[in-house]
Amino acid sequence: MHEDCKYTYEDVDKIAGYVTWSNRKKVSTLKHIDCVMYCNLGIDSTIAEKKLVKQRSRNIYRVIKNIDESLGKLLLDCMDR
Repeated sequence: MHEDCKYTYEDVDKIAGYVTWSNRKKVSTLKHIDCVMYCNLGIDSTIAEKKLVKQRSRNIYRVIKNIDESLGKLLLDCMDR
């Protein structure tokens, strides 16, 4: 059973700086935060809320790019399509 993510967008930079975590765990947690943000959007979400999630998602992908350049670049490229 998978536990809920106890981290939020505000923890992104802190997660990237963890020296005891593997890069794989960092990337996995960051992608989980990104997923939770998108899952919390609904049909009643405003355009401003959707734009904010997209901006935050782009920032998460930039942080991932600093950890795993090829994956981060791929995520950013896919976002621009």
